[in-house]
Amino acid sequence: MLSLSVIREDLKDIRYYYVRKNMFDEACAFTGKMNDILNTVNLYNDAMQKASPRLFDLYYSLYIKNHTQESLSEELGYTPEYVQKLNKRLLKYLQTAVVKESA
Repeated sequence: MLSLSVIREDLKDIRYYYVRKNMFDEACAFTGKMNDILNTVNLYNDAMQKASPRLFDLYYSLYIKNHTQESLSEELGYTPEYVQKLNKRLLKYLQTAVVKESA
């Protein structure tokens, strides 16, 4: 089982990848190889395929579309505390789901 701190670091890297995806794609065209972050991105994206719709939406919105928890709470009409609670639930889900995907 991955620690929550490892999952948080992976999610930061995933968010960074999607913010800079065009740069990664362009660099891959020049170097012929993609950075190892793509393996992490694919692992987490695969793990999210079996998540509940609410957790999938949260993952997509926070880590792929780069919303903050506060901006997402406003968009969805949730309190910031509820989005924070959902994010903790997402971390717990990923703690077991990522291990299953990598096995």
